[in-house]
Order: sequence, then C-alpha cells, then structure tokens
Amino acid sequence: MACLARRLAVCLSLAVLAVGCLPSRGEAMGLPQPPPDLNFTIAVEGVVWCKSCRYAGYVRAMDASPLPNAAALLRCRRADGRALSVWNATGADGYFLIQADWESAPFKSKDCKVYVPRSPASGCAAAVKPAARKGATLRFRRFVPLPDELQARYSSGNFTFAPEEPAKC
Repeated sequence: MACLARRLAVCLSLAVLAVGCLPSRGEAMGLPQPPPDLNFTIAVEGVVWCKSCRYAGYVRAMDASPLPNAAALLRCRRADGRALSVWNATGADGYFLIQADWESAPFKSKDCKVYVPRSPASGCAAAVKPAARKGATLRFRRFVPLPDELQARYSSGNFTFAPEEPAKC
C-alpha cells in the first residue's frame, strides 16, 4: 500500500511539474505555447476508405477497402486573411499523416479542416463522409515528443468514398 501511495505521489508531482512548465500566454492550434527553446508543430492523421468495394486490404467489419495514393489537404484560414495549405498522400493502408511546421502556430484547430478532394480509384469516386467539399474538423488526440520538438497530433477521422453505382466496384 505504501508503494502504491509513493507511486501516486510521484505521478501527481510529475503532472503538476509538466503543467507548470507550459506558459499560458500564446496559443498554437488552441493549445498552450511550449517553452521558447522547443519547436512546436502539428500533425493531422486520418484514413481514406472505399465502401463496399473489395480492393487490397479489404476490412470485412467495415465493408470497406483502404484507398492508397489519395491526396489529403490540411487547410487553415483565419479571418485576417492568413492561410496555410499542406498536402500529403495516403499509403497502401489508406493512412495519411500531414505534418505542418512552425507556420501552423498562428492557427487554432477551429481555423483548420482536412479535405480529400477526390478518390484515386475511378470506380469509387462518390464522396460519402464527409460530403464532397465539406472537409473534416480536427480533434486533438495527443502530444508526440520528437527530437527537438513537441508535436500536437490531431485526427480528422475517416474519409469514405463509394462507387457511383454500387454494382460497379
């Protein structure tokens, strides 16, 4: 019992220390600003799927296949006209990770959306979720410590496409 109490005390001390080290002035993506000697970046991850078509990597539970080579765009815009656009593509598993550098610091997560403008598979071209041109909002997931930087990792969730005609996969 004493060992458990000591571990709890150490954990609480570390949590208080970690929170106390983050200055409260300034925001990057709506999060506290890191110490000045640490680079702060953001990244957004998500997955692009084709519903109902049985391509490579088909997942029966989702009735969907991952779509490789889909272009994903992180677009941030502020009322003062400042804007940021960063592209990346999905891998074989349909997963994308868009990493933005220090230029993302002036934006809050509510200023940003992720878009997958079109499917790379012509047989699976109808946007289902989110709807075409709608974009997905960002949801904070975790901090990722990287060499010489701290990255705020967000999720945009799943992007789903389907065939225009269900019989044509």
